[in-house]
Amino acid sequence: MPHLTLEYSANLANTESIGRLCNALAQCLHEQRDNEQRVYPTGGIRVRALRCEQYCIADGRADAAFLHANLKIAAGRSDATKKATGDALFALIKQHFAAEFEQSGLALSLEINEFSVAGTWKHNNLHARLKAQ
Repeated sequence: MPHLTLEYSANLANTESIGRLCNALAQCLHEQRDNEQRVYPTGGIRVRALRCEQYCIADGRADAAFLHANLKIAAGRSDATKKATGDALFALIKQHFAAEFEQSGLALSLEINEFSVAGTWKHNNLHARLKAQ
């Protein structure tokens, strides 16, 4: 973990722009530290973007757009660490869409969800492969 899912309206951005954002957000997660220790293991970082072709925003205006980010992390991190992560991710998202925000209606949001180890199943060889490099 962490897994970051972006849902965005089709009128917001092209795939190249969203691809750059995904890469920047993954790098941001990789750079998160708590007492100089990496907060999230590199092999657990996932950023994915889902383009929504059908949507209705506010009163249905054609120039309104949205992006909602949902970060899923395992339980156990401090509130300060979660806040630092959320602040860093949201600052990147706002910066990425600053021009769009000035030009049209835009709703940006981010939430962080924790889940318990008992409620997840994983099969992942990325951690071992990254250690071998």
